[in-house]
Amino acid sequence: MRFQLLWLGADSCYAIMVDQLKSRLQQSDVLMILWTVLSSFGVYFCMYAFRKPFSAGLYEGLMLWGVGYKAILIIAQVVGYTLSKFVGIKVISELKPQQRVYLIVGLILIAEVALLLFGLMPHPYGFLLLFLNGLPLGMVYGVVFSFVEGRHLTEMLAMGLSISVVIASGILKTIYLDLAVLFPQISEFWMPAFMGGIFLLPFLLFVWMLTIIPDPTDFDIKQRTKRLPMTHFDKVQVLRRYGLSIFCLVLFYAGLVVVRDFRDNFTIEIWNEIDAGWENGVLAQTETISGFVVFVVIGLLVYVKSNLLAFRLTNLIMLAGMLLCGGATYLFQTGVIQGFSWMLSLGIGTFLTYTALQTVIFERFIALFRVKANAGFFVYICESIGYLGSVGLLLFKEFFMKDISWSSVLMNFTYGQVVIGLGLLLVANFLLEWQRVRSHPEREAVVFETA
Repeated sequence: MRFQLLWLGADSCYAIMVDQLKSRLQQSDVLMILWTVLSSFGVYFCMYAFRKPFSAGLYEGLMLWGVGYKAILIIAQVVGYTLSKFVGIKVISELKPQQRVYLIVGLILIAEVALLLFGLMPHPYGFLLLFLNGLPLGMVYGVVFSFVEGRHLTEMLAMGLSISVVIASGILKTIYLDLAVLFPQISEFWMPAFMGGIFLLPFLLFVWMLTIIPDPTDFDIKQRTKRLPMTHFDKVQVLRRYGLSIFCLVLFYAGLVVVRDFRDNFTIEIWNEIDAGWENGVLAQTETISGFVVFVVIGLLVYVKSNLLAFRLTNLIMLAGMLLCGGATYLFQTGVIQGFSWMLSLGIGTFLTYTALQTVIFERFIALFRVKANAGFFVYICESIGYLGSVGLLLFKEFFMKDISWSSVLMNFTYGQVVIGLGLLLVANFLLEWQRVRSHPEREAVVFETA
């Protein structure tokens, strides 16, 4: 009886603490931004600890089906991750708020169990476990973004999520390489599970922080519309009306995912080719600088109240990002700039464009056209096709481009993305502008006064 009273008392104190925290977050935009950026950054950064560090290993001398074993591992995980994106089109778009925590924690636990089994599984069957590892992780982004979308501060609130996408892989690979030196007895097959175990408790802490974020206010809904789980009918209606524009954006996004993922997965091999004397710290350095640029540029969009103006500015940002990628690649190929400048410019241009499309374009599109939808639906259509393209490039490189260097493949595909991607972006904008002028969606329906 006494234990029950103590439990009820502790539960009551906890409820009061949570209510006070939520009240303070609602009263202060600054506190809301800091809390949300930290929690979303932390969750997604920790997720990367379960996904990316294994690719810092080299798995030298191991082959399967005539292909390097590392490439097989990456392909297997990306295939699982890609399948997760297709599943996420339904799961994330229909996700109810009360289901978020159970889903995200379950996804990470499945991924960590797969890494533990990867350590136990003898060569060459470990790739099956990495497929299982990638299978749940593709939906984590959608769950986290569902906590922050549909708010007048969404661009700023999503910065933690966006920055973690940019910098987590490089930092975690650096940690992996440092831990490999400190603990040489831990093999390449056990190190991924070891790192996952290190980041499990921080992950749970940051998930708890996400649960404290209050629901969107009436002011948020006036500016960005209410975000609800989508029905099958909602999805059909949106695609019927805006399907061609979305299709162009999906293909554009797919190219970005391929360039970003190829650069990230084989960054060790690329650096070995372009700078034989490179050091581990360069991975974190280039991604941290890229993250800072993305934070400043995308974060400033929160001050643009007009959804139409923000939509147009974001498209200009994506245009600039693509031109930076193409220009830097040409300058590196002609010897004007060094490898560090090329990898940094490619990181900034790719991540800036990728982040703008992932976190801003669909957010503002829904608000501008007053669409009954959530951003997760559009993002997961893009991501599923994008990662399908990433798998295709990996397979094409391994089976048909074995004599071409990793850096050459990256350069060639960057040129293709710049040329084809810019064309797709222009077509999508033309179609959306035509539909906007024709339909006059709510005359902006934007509230310009402060909350």
